[in-house]
Parts: sequence; structure tokens; C-alpha cells
Amino acid sequence: MILVKKIQIQKLPTEQPRRLYVCLPKDYEKSDRRYPVLYMFDGHNVFYDRHATYGKSWGFREYLKKAKLPLIIVAVACNPEGFKRLSEYSPWDFSAPRPVGSIEGLGKVTMDWFTTELKPEIDKEYRTLPDREHTMIAGSSMGGLMSLYAVVEYNHVFSRAAALSPSLWISPSKVKELIRSHPLKAPTRVYVSMGTGEIDPKRRAPSGVFETAKELSRMGADVSANVIPGATHCEAAWEKRILDFMNYLCDGSFLA
Repeated sequence: MILVKKIQIQKLPTEQPRRLYVCLPKDYEKSDRRYPVLYMFDGHNVFYDRHATYGKSWGFREYLKKAKLPLIIVAVACNPEGFKRLSEYSPWDFSAPRPVGSIEGLGKVTMDWFTTELKPEIDKEYRTLPDREHTMIAGSSMGGLMSLYAVVEYNHVFSRAAALSPSLWISPSKVKELIRSHPLKAPTRVYVSMGTGEIDPKRRAPSGVFETAKELSRMGADVSANVIPGATHCEAAWEKRILDFMNYLCDGSFLA
């Protein structure tokens, strides 16, 4: 069962309310158990092709029908106006070629909202397992960068993260600095991947995935790092990795 609500984020306003998706397990209404939670960026691209930016979603609805995981998924749509998604999903200010230009990094504002407003509301309204050991986060591209940021900077909230095709090019040095300054609690588990078909030598390189994984491992995380031959930068490619990263992140202790 997928519930779709319209919301406004006070410090990240849009002209039109954005969608909040809450996917509940099939047996939710027939049981009294509590469930772990996966939070996801770019929620409009997660479940429905008709809501997806480019007409193709991750296909998470179809995956869940087969997997039947005892899991709640909370997915939040980005701000689609201009380049505001880049702003919401960057922990740091950065500049990109025209027409993008200078971007104000509001990633901290975004994650403060996730952790101090959204998560408490979800934990209040639904039967969740609210502890960090049963809370994870995932995203792709800029959402992948934010997933890395979240599991490191907000490691007291999230114990697991999936970062697919993370936009490490925004500031590789700041990613390293962030990780190196944050010893990670146990358990912390991170899946990070990129496809060879999306690599631009000027902006991305497969070595970045492994360098990031190495830094995470040094600070205490268990990491699965993957470079996928031929995979491109799109939802269809990320859909093919759902089984891999969900199997890695959702071990017995998470789903217990």
C-alpha cells in the first residue's frame, strides 16, 4: 500500500506542494509489529513511471511485490523548480558550467528537516522501529551524494545507506574531509556504485567510488563498492541494482 500526500517544507518551499510517498508492507494493517524504515530522495522517481521526471521510475513497487519485505519506505520528491534540486541535494556551495552557475548548498537544511521534522512525524504516525539500527537512506546522483552525507554527518540517525552514481564531482575533497572527520558507529553499512557508461573523465571516475569506499571503511563502515559495466546514469540502470543493494543493506538484523 502506497500513500501519497502533498507537503510543503517551510525552509525549502516550492510554488506547488511536493509529494511524500509512504509505502507500507502488505501485512501492515493485519499486524501489530513494528517495521524498519528506508528513506529515499527523489521520491517522485521511486514508485510510479507517471510521476517520474523522465517517464521511468526505479520500479520499486514491482520489486516490493516480489520481495515482500517487512519494511516501510518513505520517499520525498525534490523541488523541481529550476536548479533548486541541486541546491537541496548538495551539502556544499559549488559552481557548475552555464546555465547552472553558482549553487547554494542547502543539504544541511534538507537533512535537518529529514531528521528533526519528517522522521519524528513518521515515527509518530506509523509503527516504525525508530532506532538508528533500523533506519536507512538511499538515493542516486545528487541523491546518492546526499545519502553519503546523511549516513556520515547524521550517523546517529542512519546506520545504512545506498549511494547509486553519487555526484562526487561536486567536491571530492570535501567528501573525503567529511568522512575523515567522522568516526562511524557500528553497525554502519554503505553500498556505493557507478556505471562505466556514465563516466565522464572530467567529472566522474570509477576510482572515486573505491576511494570513497576506502575512506568509509577506514572510519568504521562495512562497504560494498561496485562499478557496473555499461550501466548509464538513469533510473532504468539503478532499478537493476535494487536487488543487490537491498540484499546488502537488509540483512537479518535489519529486518528482524
